[in-house]
Amino acid sequence: MRKILAVLLCAAALAAGQPAHAATGHDRGALPIRGADVSSLAKSEALGGVYRHPDGRRGDALAILRSAGLNYVRLKVWVNPADGYNTKTQVLALAKRAKARGMGLLVDFHYSDGWADPGKQNKPAAWSALPFEELRQAVYDHTHDVLSALKAQGTRADMVQIGNELNGGLLWPDGRWDNWPNLAALLNAGHDAAKAVSRSTKVVLHLADGADNGLYRWWFDSAAANGVRHDVIGLSYYSFWHGTLEAFRANLHDVAARYRRPVVVVETAYPFTTADDDGWENIITSAEPYPGYPATPEGQAAMMRDVADAVRSVPGGLGLGVFYWEATWTGVPGNGWDPADPSSGNGWENQALFGFDDRLLPTVRTFARR
Repeated sequence: MRKILAVLLCAAALAAGQPAHAATGHDRGALPIRGADVSSLAKSEALGGVYRHPDGRRGDALAILRSAGLNYVRLKVWVNPADGYNTKTQVLALAKRAKARGMGLLVDFHYSDGWADPGKQNKPAAWSALPFEELRQAVYDHTHDVLSALKAQGTRADMVQIGNELNGGLLWPDGRWDNWPNLAALLNAGHDAAKAVSRSTKVVLHLADGADNGLYRWWFDSAAANGVRHDVIGLSYYSFWHGTLEAFRANLHDVAARYRRPVVVVETAYPFTTADDDGWENIITSAEPYPGYPATPEGQAAMMRDVADAVRSVPGGLGLGVFYWEATWTGVPGNGWDPADPSSGNGWENQALFGFDDRLLPTVRTFARR
């Protein structure tokens, strides 16, 4: 009973951590967390990216998202990326803007100089030759440095991811899935650094493939057996890759009950068009990427409604919320997927929350204010 009570108090604390004005009448029944990953925003703005309200008025992207009902941002951190973006510098600046608008903050540590995901968990170049104990210390120091800088400027992180899409571990080969003692030591180093800065910051462990219950049971059973410390389970769920909505909903229910942890979708998205806006082929090009949900503004909104409903259905208030991935990654020349190649496009602009005319799409209100 004590463990169950602690989990419920954790969920309540996350919800209570939102600004008082977030729980207004029109938000009744809304998820505690209605978020967007806006990691690409700083570079977009530097290269001339424009964001508009639905009526066409130009505005600040965070202000537009906030006015539509979002109350959280997610920001990734790379160690030493080729283009100098997604570092502590941009995280501090964007965190200040988000917090000024009463939004919560989730910091997503990749522990890499670029993308970390199930297919690659590359060490930062500066850490590549470190012995294991020094690598573990580097995780602690890097995590502590970013989070303490955020706290010092008055923008404490509300949540923090120790790694990104950890299906196969992190910092390969040292922390790969087949060496759980090392993997656990690295994850706990990040956890302990976060808690040293702020005990109230909630630590998230995040896997991809959000409908794969076998994966989640194997991974979190192994984590528990190896003493990995965490507060929240994070999932990526892209319906066109990760399985049915029914399997996703079942997995949410199962892991929340099995591990007595709140769950939050930290990545999801869906296309609103099949068209291209930056000359770089889109990643998702199908006219109906998931059966019954066309690649239209209406289809995007319907998919996000149903993803949010799946999270909302988790018993005991353990479904915390949803983050839409790269909501502001529109087709801005130079703001491509490869930080080492300015000519690359992003392949994702047809899944942003802003249309090719820079206006906010109706999707936001669908999952933010139900």
